[in-house]
Amino acid sequence: MSARSDSAAATDDQGKQRDADRTRAEIIDVATKEFADHGFSGARVDEIAAKTRTTKRMIYYYFGNKKQLYVAVLERAYAGIRSLEQGLDVEHLDPAEAIRRLAELTFDHHESHPDFIRLVSIENIHRAEFLTGSTILESLANPALDVVRRILRRGRADGVFHDAVDAVDVHMMISAFCVFRTANRHTFRAIFGRDMLDPSHHDRHRKMLGDMVVEYLTARSQ
Repeated sequence: MSARSDSAAATDDQGKQRDADRTRAEIIDVATKEFADHGFSGARVDEIAAKTRTTKRMIYYYFGNKKQLYVAVLERAYAGIRSLEQGLDVEHLDPAEAIRRLAELTFDHHESHPDFIRLVSIENIHRAEFLTGSTILESLANPALDVVRRILRRGRADGVFHDAVDAVDVHMMISAFCVFRTANRHTFRAIFGRDMLDPSHHDRHRKMLGDMVVEYLTARSQ
């Protein structure tokens, strides 16, 4: 085969790969909505196929089965927030402002990605049965904790944060506030008559989260 033929074949292969990547991404986009709205049991692969430019057979070609498609949806959902955390540049900020910035990033992401919150809630109903089987589970946890650990380390070294803090606890504290606002929006509104995601509450809640985390980290034991 000539050099030109080799080049043409390589270009063709790259084009096919790009098409495959686009198709796979489109399937995950639609499946994310389907699983978030109906859960693992209620979601239908036929419905996902009908809303994409592919077929049920092609979905199984790319993902194997419904369970593996659901895991792929979970992995991409978690990878989204992990990528944002890894890209957060806070090394130039003082530790208190850095942890506040991380809390605000989580706040903004969770508010703008309600499907992520629903997927997490659904996976907890299944006791993380599907997520536990993910081959990239470790990479879903480490980025979040690494950012927190670096900030805490600097805060302790500067004498700003007390020693009795744990990175997992800080991550839980931030996530708990952010997840609650979205996951319990409707029941909270039904009981208290307040929509936590109403834009009029956004700035106050965002600052409240940052204040709460900073106060916890800087408070001294009596």
